[in-house]
Amino acid sequence: MASWDVFRELENLRREIDEAFRGSGISRPAGGAFLAPASRKFPLVNFSEDEGHVYVDALLPGVDPKDTDLTVLRNTITISGERKPVAEQQGQIVHRSEIGSGRFSRTLELPLDINPDKVRAECRDGIMRITLAKAEHAKPKKIAISLS
Repeated sequence: MASWDVFRELENLRREIDEAFRGSGISRPAGGAFLAPASRKFPLVNFSEDEGHVYVDALLPGVDPKDTDLTVLRNTITISGERKPVAEQQGQIVHRSEIGSGRFSRTLELPLDINPDKVRAECRDGIMRITLAKAEHAKPKKIAISLS
């Protein structure tokens, strides 16, 4: 028995609507946002954890860390900022421009509480590594079992 995937169905619906508009000569506006298709989240992230920490790796190529903000509230982090447009050289003819620019914001809800006083973030090679210490009450506790 095949399972029903709501996200696949929504993607199929989006494609059908795009195709209907293409046939009418009307298309979706191609804006300066680099988030197309609309279902894609930016920045893309990896999320992992060990016994004491949560790690988030955010892919931010071409984004200056000075143009990026990181906020923490309870078990939620928000990465926001701006990717500046690539400067065009005077006298240069642009044949294709696919590298988008603009503001972005991504909020991640973590499955556990973190200690907001013990958060570190560093950028290297277009990847922001965020290290968040788990709150003491969120860390696993080993319970001794007594024999009777």
